[in-house]
Amino acid sequence: MMKLTDRDYMTLALQMARATAGQTSPNPMVGAVVVNEGAIVGIGAHLKAGEPHAEVHALRMAGERAKGATIYVTLEPCSHYGRTPPCAIAIREAGIARVVIAAQDPNPLVAGRGISMLREAGIEVDTGVLAAEAEKLNEIFFHFVQTRKPFVTIKTASTLDGKIATVAGHSKWITGKEARQQVHKLRQQSDAILVGVNTVLADDPALTARIDDQETKRQPVRIILDSSLRIPPNARVLTDRLAETWIYTTERSSPEKRAALEQMGAKVLVMEGTASVPIGGLLTSLGERGITSLLVEGGSAVNGSFLQARAINKIVSYFSCKLVGGADAPTPFGGSGLAVMNQAVELKGIRMEQISPTDFCIEGYPDWVCDRTAQERV
Repeated sequence: MMKLTDRDYMTLALQMARATAGQTSPNPMVGAVVVNEGAIVGIGAHLKAGEPHAEVHALRMAGERAKGATIYVTLEPCSHYGRTPPCAIAIREAGIARVVIAAQDPNPLVAGRGISMLREAGIEVDTGVLAAEAEKLNEIFFHFVQTRKPFVTIKTASTLDGKIATVAGHSKWITGKEARQQVHKLRQQSDAILVGVNTVLADDPALTARIDDQETKRQPVRIILDSSLRIPPNARVLTDRLAETWIYTTERSSPEKRAALEQMGAKVLVMEGTASVPIGGLLTSLGERGITSLLVEGGSAVNGSFLQARAINKIVSYFSCKLVGGADAPTPFGGSGLAVMNQAVELKGIRMEQISPTDFCIEGYPDWVCDRTAQERV
């Protein structure tokens, strides 16, 4: 029988963590595996903020077999008292002999203190095993802790000739059911989903997460950008009560309309001194309200404003092998655009997937370093 390695056990811990996607916000996804003399004696994952961490679940399963064992953890064990006691202390008291950690926690309340606490207790600590995989798994958490702004993902769906709707504005459906189900999973895993008021006026979307046509238990907050409060009172995002709706507007909107919308249950937030909702101020406001991840499903204008503000962390683009043509048919990103091609923002970390015979998905991360001519706007 082949002996398993640190990487093998950490791979299992990462799988445990990944299974909790969409459940743990604002906390990270964390998995843990306890191994004693080559046998897995405990496994665990952090399931929800405020509940026991992954290490605690794994240690409870291991019981007395945790003494002298090795625990594999995808993220540095916490060292501070929050809604739960420090995991570093639980590991020490369980008699663990060795701790293998994938990634160091960027949270200033931890940031190496958990590792130091373990080593001071005489426990052997090894770090960096599958670190890149662990950091990617918690890219949202890492970004939010370091910036206090939500991780922004722009989702687009377009035809092969780059259109998000026909010249008449018709857009249902560009992609097939398989791709749309993936989008609903993205929604379910996001704290908030954002569109502009033009999307509300054109499509009257629900902006909820539905898996197999069933509403999920966890719904993202619905964010609407509406500078002058043109949203109609019968819009589904105001009447269905399936999720919270926050409307960002400006001082030029009617105070009476604001009051009426709040009476309907919406939260109306006014951005002062601007003609339109500034993306930088929007992200700061969302971060202050605990939104760690934002899925933008806007039209050409909204997407273009995020691109112009250089406020995109990830792109998820769906393409369907269809052609609609039309010089005036909308494209995924509007705005003034760039003048020369060497200013174009390139994507890195690209992943491509064929979802169905006609639909494809490309994911990537904008490399703002290559955009040296753009001014910092966020």
